Amino acid sequence: MFTFKFPKFSCRMNIVNGDFIYVLRSCNCACGSNCDGSMAVTATARVMNGGSGGGGGGQVAVVERERQQVIGASMMEQLVPEITTHALSYLDYPSLCRLSMTNSSMRRAANDDNAWKALYHKDFTMEQDSITPANGWKAYYAATRAIVNINQHFFDIIRDRSLPEMGRLWLNADYVKCIHASGEFFTGYSGVLGSWQLALNWEPAVNFQVRDVRSRVLPGVAWVTMKAYVGMEHNTHPMSMTNVFELHNGQWFMVHHHSSVMLADGEVADQPPMLG
Repeated sequence: MFTFKFPKFSCRMNIVNGDFIYVLRSCNCACGSNCDGSMAVTATARVMNGGSGGGGGGQVAVVERERQQVIGASMMEQLVPEITTHALSYLDYPSLCRLSMTNSSMRRAANDDNAWKALYHKDFTMEQDSITPANGWKAYYAATRAIVNINQHFFDIIRDRSLPEMGRLWLNADYVKCIHASGEFFTGYSGVLGSWQLALNWEPAVNFQVRDVRSRVLPGVAWVTMKAYVGMEHNTHPMSMTNVFELHNGQWFMVHHHSSVMLADGEVADQPPMLG
């Protein structure tokens, strides 16, 4: 290897398979360890054996276009797509959204469908790996996030014992239905709200711990299944719950709730609470 120094560039000449490879660096140090802080950018020129001219002469090809691409490209742009997707998979939902607002290159990377699919599997479930969302994984992630949030709002309402909020959560329609953990069945908006009024007024405050949340979102309808434990005691029998939501005028409303106590074979349950 031979090194030549110029006022603004250093040139390192390597011999590879009989060819001479020149490497130009955009700093004035040959080794790159004492740069002025700017990123060293390389361009190559090759002197081919057997080129025109006699002796050690040859044809020099400087790849100017590649040099300009390297100068203007960010590190992320130079990665292969698989590595980029893997790197973005470590980001959470807010970070990936913020990344998409930095510049056009990061917006393209952060909007990649594979990155949002990986984030969906990390945050929610692997159960829907085989589906192909009509509007892409980013839109499907956002819709799922909205459903999970409104499902959590349902449990916040129970904890706060707020009947007005429960009334706003349910769709005002005659086909809505609610089956409480006690087994009591109610239908229609007035009947469902009446059951919640009774439960919230007479049952003690309950702070459910929700686990194993699974959701599925389709155009206009979504459902969520989960296990709900009363308080922090996970040695009690959990409730198996299903909530169904419909989308109306851009807002999700609950249209069906079903709760039941999960028992092992041969067990007999105590009288379950109405709440749930």
